[in-house]
Amino acid sequence: MSIRLFRPDPARPFQLVKFLSWSFFVVILACSILMILIIGNYAKRTILQKNREYAHLLAENLNHQIYRRFTLPTVLGYGQVQLKEKQQYERLDRVIRATIHGFRVLDVRVLDLDGNVAYAMHKDKDKLEQEDMVGRGFQKAEQGEPFYQIIRRKGSIWSFLNLDLPARSHVLQTSFPLRAEKSLSPHKKGPIIGILQFSQDITKDHETIFFFQLLVAVVIIASSLLLFFILYMIIRRADRIIAERIREKERLEHKLHQNEKLASMGRMVASISHEIRNPLGIIQSSAEMLVKRNQKGDSAESKLAGAVYEESQRLSRTVQDFLDYARPKEPTLHDVDLSAIVEQCLASLDTEIRRKQIAIQLQIPERIPLRGDKDLIYLALYNLIINALQAMDSPGEIRFTWLEESKQLEIRDSGPGFNSDFVDKFTEPFFTTKEKGTGLGLAIVKNILDSHGAGLEFFSSAEGGGVVRITFGKS
Repeated sequence: MSIRLFRPDPARPFQLVKFLSWSFFVVILACSILMILIIGNYAKRTILQKNREYAHLLAENLNHQIYRRFTLPTVLGYGQVQLKEKQQYERLDRVIRATIHGFRVLDVRVLDLDGNVAYAMHKDKDKLEQEDMVGRGFQKAEQGEPFYQIIRRKGSIWSFLNLDLPARSHVLQTSFPLRAEKSLSPHKKGPIIGILQFSQDITKDHETIFFFQLLVAVVIIASSLLLFFILYMIIRRADRIIAERIREKERLEHKLHQNEKLASMGRMVASISHEIRNPLGIIQSSAEMLVKRNQKGDSAESKLAGAVYEESQRLSRTVQDFLDYARPKEPTLHDVDLSAIVEQCLASLDTEIRRKQIAIQLQIPERIPLRGDKDLIYLALYNLIINALQAMDSPGEIRFTWLEESKQLEIRDSGPGFNSDFVDKFTEPFFTTKEKGTGLGLAIVKNILDSHGAGLEFFSSAEGGGVVRITFGKS
């Protein structure tokens, strides 16, 4: 059986901390529940002990009052105790009721040593006499030891939710030896003359315990949740900050790597550009002369000269692209007119635009003043328009729109739009989706716009076609 180990992502260093924080939260919650149970049980034992002590004192008081106020006077007056006689029974009843008045006593019973009910405060005395009162409590009291027993009645779930238990849900039943007093000293106990049993309603005490447990549970769990929430938010914020710094570090490392590549490329291009351009210029001019001489001819030599001339031009553009990207020119900022630059680009590409039957829509003002380098902005717009022309089949449309409020120029074409899978890679050097091309055109555009503090976006329009958005003055 394989064991999966927790492997944190190096880019997310707080993943392990999050995992441990959740684990500690579970442990804290479990410990809190255990603490609640321990505190609750301790509170129950304390309350039960207090109830027992209270019942013991009440039993001793009843024993004393019964012996002093009933047993002695009855023996002196009648010679013996006969509770079947109405006068004796009523006298004992008055003594007991006076003693237990205000002490939440539900009922009192006095049993003889044979287990028969001699006295019962309950109205239905005959029914009580028929009950089997000789139980464990009777046996313990008969041996001279008090016995305490809690009798619980099942309540509804609603009563627990409302913290309102019905009366007599918890009853403490006490069995106590009824003794004849020989002296006031607690160490000299008289003989057992009967068994005293009484019941007390301790439901309110259990309600208090239950409320106390609930209060402790709410406080502990709420405190744990609050502390965990604060800790989790701190960790989450720290994780987000670290992640942003790591992404920034990766971006800077990527940029540094690109700059190193550019520096290497610049040195290479600078060393070979002269060697390439001189013979390339001779080839291009020679091919151009041959093309002019054979303008009216349709021979193989004429076609070959035209092919050489076109390829020399393409090679010249490729060398120029490498030079423009590897050794970018620092912009010289002046007041320029963006509208005039757009019209200049369109004039330069007028032949290609007419050949492909492309309609140009200009929704820009007559003058758009900007601060920038005219030649570099021209080069950037020229490359973007060339891309739009290459993306469209004949006929088509290119629309230029200027948004004054946001300082944005949108170039919208009627082509197939941009593939969303490659949008982030369009400005990477040497990335191209064309069969021919260096993949440097949009990278050069990006460098130029970055040097002008402008933003560049590519997206597909909902109406169809691609949209290039340039945001000038972007920080």
